[in-house]
Amino acid sequence: HFLWFHAQQLNLHIQINHIGSMFTIFFSTQPVTDYDTAKFSDTKQYAKFFNFLLDEGVYFPPSQFETAFVSSAHSDAILEEASYALLRAMKKLIS
Repeated sequence: HFLWFHAQQLNLHIQINHIGSMFTIFFSTQPVTDYDTAKFSDTKQYAKFFNFLLDEGVYFPPSQFETAFVSSAHSDAILEEASYALLRAMKKLIS
């Protein structure tokens, strides 16, 4: 995973859950397997991440308890652009 790899390089603790084209990102050191474990994730850090993404022009779910989707409407170019915007947002979190 592009995001997980870069988060590790930046010393950000994230958990990415996915099935098919749906995924969620949790800022947590522990695996997120259900609502109880999700409640322990850092929602304030996710809120900052969300707002940094908005600044980058990427519309992500406003809550980490919601799901992001990739669809056939997303071209390779759009996905690459979004990936680098996600990376820039993660870098802003540590600065």
